[in-house]
Amino acid sequence: MAKYELPKLNYGYDALEPYIDAKTMEIHYSKHHQAYVDKLNAALEKYPDLQSIPVEDLLKNLETLKVEDADRTAIRSHGGGHANHSLFWKLMDPANQKDEALVADITSTFGSVDDFKKQFTDIATKQFGSGWAWLARDEQGKLHMHGLPNQDSPYLHGHTPVIGLDVWEHAYYLKYQNRRPEYIENWWKILKLI
Repeated sequence: MAKYELPKLNYGYDALEPYIDAKTMEIHYSKHHQAYVDKLNAALEKYPDLQSIPVEDLLKNLETLKVEDADRTAIRSHGGGHANHSLFWKLMDPANQKDEALVADITSTFGSVDDFKKQFTDIATKQFGSGWAWLARDEQGKLHMHGLPNQDSPYLHGHTPVIGLDVWEHAYYLKYQNRRPEYIENWWKILKLI
């Protein structure tokens, strides 16, 4: 039986300094993300046929999975946490290069990269409590932005996440305390895709 695992981090905990500190990265990755993986595996223990399905597919098909309601909730929360963070680490990889096709698509959809950033920042800033800001593609490939609570994933809505920003306090509190807008502003300095 396959088990979900913490994905390899392709850079050191200190690679995003000074914008995201090494201690936050270490705790966020090795404690928070690991907990999502562990709890997702625990939720799937009695469903061996689901353990080898990519987490994205579990989330896309969550409502049709033959599981108990409590386990569905655990898959939503912990599977979402695993999928969301797996993308988040990739997005922040210092080795990333600008994605010109994505830049063109963002410009076409939102007017400019700056306009997109302003709208996305507004969503991230105003997300009440814990959650994420998302740029995602719908079933037709059209770009949309929205905020989602907790560890809800765009996959739950049939959308594919493109850019996601974690605005849970664990993502920034050691360095920024309650200054979420400052964290968001500095996060853009890490994102090299656009």
